[in-house]
Amino acid sequence: MRDLVKRMGCFPLGAPPDRHQSFFQKAVRLLQSQQAVGIFPEGTEPMVRETPATQVGEFQRGFAHLALRAPVDELAILPIAIASNQETTSSAIPLKVLSWFDPSEPLFDQTGWHPMVIYQRVNVLIGRPQWIRADDQKDYRGKQARSLVTEITQACHAEINQLLTQGCY
Repeated sequence: MRDLVKRMGCFPLGAPPDRHQSFFQKAVRLLQSQQAVGIFPEGTEPMVRETPATQVGEFQRGFAHLALRAPVDELAILPIAIASNQETTSSAIPLKVLSWFDPSEPLFDQTGWHPMVIYQRVNVLIGRPQWIRADDQKDYRGKQARSLVTEITQACHAEINQLLTQGCY
């Protein structure tokens, strides 16, 4: 699976002990070279749990930490929603089998099936950018850091919720 992910222009997360640090270093290098970094803020949970197309799960806060810590001027977080208009879902493969290909992914080390979703029609909905200002990066310290991360995470979550609600149906 790692080879497939790399061929698609993505980079997989590192092994669990240094997973976050290796991701952060790679993402910062890409941002500094003015490339986009796509992050699914719901994390890997949707890989093993089916959710309705118009429902957004809880966001992990890592994307906000990355945006605030990256030494990049004029950085924007661009909320994007992928809204499925028509899809078919089935149980494709046992999760344990996937752990043979990627033993570092903890979600694959459990019972159950990996859902296979075939999208017949989707809309890609693009929201308003959430700009990270130099003042935000300066305020990313102590107790203010936590509230700033929460504010950014909630703003992006609300924007994606609104995109899915208004949709293109």
